[in-house]
Amino acid sequence: MIKRILTAAAIAGLVTGSIVYSYAWGVWGHSKINRGAILALPKEMGMFFYNHADYITEEAVAPDIRKYTMGDKSEFPRHYIDLEDYRYTSPAGMPRTIDAAKAKFGKDSVDKYGTLPWTIQEVTAKLTVAMREKNKAEILFLAANLAHYIGDAHMPLHTSTNHDGQLTGQRGIHALWESQLPEQFGKNYSLYVRNVRYLPDVEKATWDIIDSSHKLVSVLLYNDWKLRDGKPIEMLYKIAPTGQPEENKYGQKTHAYEYAHVYHELLAGMVENQMRAAIAATANYWYTAWVNAGKPDLSDLDPKYITDRNKKFYEEDIKYWMKGKVTGYKVKNEY
Repeated sequence: MIKRILTAAAIAGLVTGSIVYSYAWGVWGHSKINRGAILALPKEMGMFFYNHADYITEEAVAPDIRKYTMGDKSEFPRHYIDLEDYRYTSPAGMPRTIDAAKAKFGKDSVDKYGTLPWTIQEVTAKLTVAMREKNKAEILFLAANLAHYIGDAHMPLHTSTNHDGQLTGQRGIHALWESQLPEQFGKNYSLYVRNVRYLPDVEKATWDIIDSSHKLVSVLLYNDWKLRDGKPIEMLYKIAPTGQPEENKYGQKTHAYEYAHVYHELLAGMVENQMRAAIAATANYWYTAWVNAGKPDLSDLDPKYITDRNKKFYEEDIKYWMKGKVTGYKVKNEY
């Protein structure tokens, strides 16, 4: 049923030429991912990252700021890949590099269809160089930005042309899945991950993430479609005094708590699992860049007194982390 709906609506979307901008995990989600990844690192490099945890956490949404606040058009395609437009069937059939993609599909098409996996590979390579050269400013900047793109890769709708349900009459599902659900129910998530691992093939690891996320798209859409079918607007959204759905400051409709709760249950842990996977992957990519750089000693990039001062707080946050909780920062929720 959902496949037939997707096909028909996709054709309609192409005819009308509608454009829907996607967001990201939201401030809450991206902050959790970046902060959690810091705590997941082995101590030999984790202490350096922890010294700059506030910066790395706050910079979690810097790429989105470049998109929406600064109006940087070149930033947009780095956050997604519309696999259907690339006629995707498996990672094996995709170009290995962005240059190969442009040669096959054309630059304009690649800019339109998205460059997320190639962006992850590119930033990982740059982070490796920054670590090898022990360039503190570049290490922190690139690590925070890389985490954002890895987070986006774990959001299923960032891999699909139907990125806001606009092709299936489900507009708003993007923000519901990645922002409202984790904000409302994330306090019960267990985000601890074990055994940060080295990635011998960054390219393969990246496409494995993209492929795995994309396989969740139909489940994500179907459960929302099934739940919303035939329901009046007041059961779908929180209604404002005007009688219209309430919107947050970004103009996104706020779904009714009961609707969000049931949908979250139908997803059977999908949001929590993807967030935890994003934390693990981010730590893996940072660690891989460090290993490939020759495991440079990062401890001398900070004054010793700063590291000594932070050790107590680091150990306390690690204790909470091992219980599945990411603490030590505060963000303003979107819902």
